[in-house]
Amino acid sequence: MLKKYREKRDFTLTSEPPPAVTPSAEGPLTFVIQKHAASRLHYDFRLEVDGVLKSWAVPKGPSLSSQDKRLAAMVEDHPFAYGSFEGVIPKGEYGAGQVIVWDNGTYSPDEDARLSFADREEAEERMRQGLARGKLSIFLRGRKLKGSWTLVKTSRGDRDWLLIKHRDRFEDAERDILLDDRSVLSGLSIEDMKAGRLPDRSRLALPALKPVDVPGARPARFPDSVAPMLATLTERPFAGAGWLFEPKLDGVRTIALVRGDTVKLLSRRGLDVTRQYPRLAADLAGQVEPELVLDGEIVALDERGVPSFQRLQQRLNLQRDADIRQAEAQTPVLYYVFDLLYASGYDLRPAPLSQRKELLRRIVLPSGCVLLVEHFEEDGQAAFDAAVGHGLEGVMAKRADSAYESGKRSRQWLKIKATQEQEFVIGGYTGGEGSRADTFGSLLLGYYDETDRLIYVGHVGTGFDDRTLRDLKARLEALRSEERPFAEPRKRGSLNFGRPKNAPLYWVRPELVAQVKFAQWTDEGMLRAPSFQGLRDDKPPTEVRHEEAAPPPADTAAHREHEPVSRSEVGRLLEQLADSRQKFILKVDGHSIPLNNLDKEFWPAYAGQRPLTKRDLLVYLAKVSPHLLPHMRDRPLTLTRYPNGIAANHFYQKHWEEGLPGFVDTVALYSEQFDEDQDYLMCNNLATLLWLGQIADLELHTWYSRVNPEPDGQHLPHSYTGSAANFDRSLLNHPDFIVFDLDPYIYSGEEAKGAEPELNRRAFRKTCDVAFWLKDLLDSLQLSSFVKTTGKTGLHIYVPIVRKFDYTTVRAAAETIGKFLLRQHPRDITMEWSVPKRTGRVFFDHNQNTKGKTLASLYSPRPTPWAGVSMPVRWDELRDIYPPDFNILTAPERVEKTGDLWSGILDAKHDLAALLGMTGEG
Repeated sequence: MLKKYREKRDFTLTSEPPPAVTPSAEGPLTFVIQKHAASRLHYDFRLEVDGVLKSWAVPKGPSLSSQDKRLAAMVEDHPFAYGSFEGVIPKGEYGAGQVIVWDNGTYSPDEDARLSFADREEAEERMRQGLARGKLSIFLRGRKLKGSWTLVKTSRGDRDWLLIKHRDRFEDAERDILLDDRSVLSGLSIEDMKAGRLPDRSRLALPALKPVDVPGARPARFPDSVAPMLATLTERPFAGAGWLFEPKLDGVRTIALVRGDTVKLLSRRGLDVTRQYPRLAADLAGQVEPELVLDGEIVALDERGVPSFQRLQQRLNLQRDADIRQAEAQTPVLYYVFDLLYASGYDLRPAPLSQRKELLRRIVLPSGCVLLVEHFEEDGQAAFDAAVGHGLEGVMAKRADSAYESGKRSRQWLKIKATQEQEFVIGGYTGGEGSRADTFGSLLLGYYDETDRLIYVGHVGTGFDDRTLRDLKARLEALRSEERPFAEPRKRGSLNFGRPKNAPLYWVRPELVAQVKFAQWTDEGMLRAPSFQGLRDDKPPTEVRHEEAAPPPADTAAHREHEPVSRSEVGRLLEQLADSRQKFILKVDGHSIPLNNLDKEFWPAYAGQRPLTKRDLLVYLAKVSPHLLPHMRDRPLTLTRYPNGIAANHFYQKHWEEGLPGFVDTVALYSEQFDEDQDYLMCNNLATLLWLGQIADLELHTWYSRVNPEPDGQHLPHSYTGSAANFDRSLLNHPDFIVFDLDPYIYSGEEAKGAEPELNRRAFRKTCDVAFWLKDLLDSLQLSSFVKTTGKTGLHIYVPIVRKFDYTTVRAAAETIGKFLLRQHPRDITMEWSVPKRTGRVFFDHNQNTKGKTLASLYSPRPTPWAGVSMPVRWDELRDIYPPDFNILTAPERVEKTGDLWSGILDAKHDLAALLGMTGEG
């Protein structure tokens, strides 16, 4: 199929990809448009069909006008990998010149207004038929091009086609889309390349065009609801690498769940408000992605085109159909979408925000009511100034690598306001005078403190129109109470509620929340110059607290996540490791690692499998590094070295005396064993991982705690040296997980006397039974649990926890859970420390939850005859797998297919306080 493509290129000279990479067989078909400055500038329009890119050269490029008929000359098929090619084709080679990826995305045939985004096989069959008859109708979802187009063959010949925009809501005859001339991958233009600036190939990768391709995306069922992530107020704007800045909109936070024609709009409190916004719901039902969960803000614009919460008040809480229809006509709303949480079978919340936004721009189609929020990168001060200059209330600052933490207020998201504004609870009101004699004079406001006392902060008497006064008075009357809701002040003196002389004072039950702008806080903790903006029914009164602004990040680069390992970097490593020499220098991220004895046998031949060598180990580590490294970073290691393979002696190592490579990170911590500080190794980068393979560290044992305080360890000391007491107070004594180690002591009968049980199916089945019993118990405790094979005979179950409790407390919690399970299944489970007493049962080892203890990391090789790997598995496949299914030869293919099943595990953390009946540290 790619014969012509091969014949035209010399791959020893051109950097264009040879026909090798095949596309994912999941999700919709993709397209790419490359701007190509060859002998003549043109645009290469490519559609994925049957594993290749069907290609047309379009000299004048695509047009958004249906009146323009662009000549499109069909050329040879290109390999799928060409879709991410960007660079310079050298002179003398076919197509010599500069190439950028001008646009890319997903597409579907759309004849008869029927789409096949959800059915790849159907889409390809429809494309085959269209190609055969010489007429294609396609719907594009790209960064730049969206909507319906046709490719139709002319009568001049098989190569001559026309590319024409169909008439739809995306047609724009006034806009020249070609003026948007930069690459969607590198941001470079053809002119940049001609000036000598070329893309960094190590960073040049095709962005995720569909949910399955997003790093960290997890297969999941469509949710019934999603709690929004909340931001922390910060003092002032700031600039910083790794941060994205969005305008802060004055509206109501809304989660949209879209499933075909069914749309549900949920308020911040989880209330269904779909009925209040029929036009918006209809617009969202027109999305072509089969399933979507969006996060955004519903706003109403004032006469200046600026979002106004006061104007939006006219749309809130309407129930009568006639009122809703009238409001639709008088006060239209817009839904500004800033995040994509779920799409067609994949939970995207664990994925980095930057990846979620990239996919959002491609698959969500703007409409009359639905718009996408644009963002600035790094320069938060400029973003803030621009927002305020346009009349907005400030900006949101979000870490580009942040996961979406549902229901949590996080420092990964910060809000910076130009004016003081927040919610307050209404606890009473004063009687009105003059024109307000029939309504009220002012509202008495407060917030809840840390002991849940309602603290009075002043009264607000401005910002009301006549309709608001009448409606609010009716609601207040219904809440009248004889009991004052405000607490006595902690200091001596009586509360002064600021009422005019002789004005009556009325208490109400504290059930209403008011949005209030004000100039500042007084020294006495009162509001200065407050102005009422509206009621907020989307926030429970009990959640209203005094928002104290935190300082902006002091060093925004201090805790940036490490750059992910790219496919191209892995490819370069594999090319080097294919060198047949026993000894050479491996180049990794600019570092040099001397390799030797690469064909030394580490695992003898087993059950028809050839002997496996050090080279095989290094190849394995390179292939799984994108998934393995995130789980190892910032965690102290214990090395288990097998310099002569698993059949010979091995030894443990925690420290390195001298000659440590400069790229290896260490952490100094107090060792009770040596009664002094010791340096422990950490694996924080790709070079270290490959170096560990070179020194025959066959098992990668990591701590359950780490030195990175993000996102839940900022309150803990970061000093681990000097004494046991210092260490015990520190971040490293507070694990990220409760770990349950299940080891079967059910013998096959073939073991030598005194030997540990060998792997057998009966024992593993029983271990799976225990794991499911444990999962049921953890489910009942509302604790998320993740399971992986040990790589030997048993299973590891990890429960991610907030770093509030130390190892001693966590071990006690694991012991309590184990004893409860033991009482339910005394014939199948044991917690006995004496090995003979474990026989015939599965050993439930809670003592692994001890400071300094380690377990084999996710994807760690193991010294088993089959070269096993500690592999994450789904709970629903646990009974169908067997540990030898996963070894250093088979594991990479599985991970490539499933992705990292534990990606984002730290985003699933639970606070053990409720379980342990505690509120502080252990």
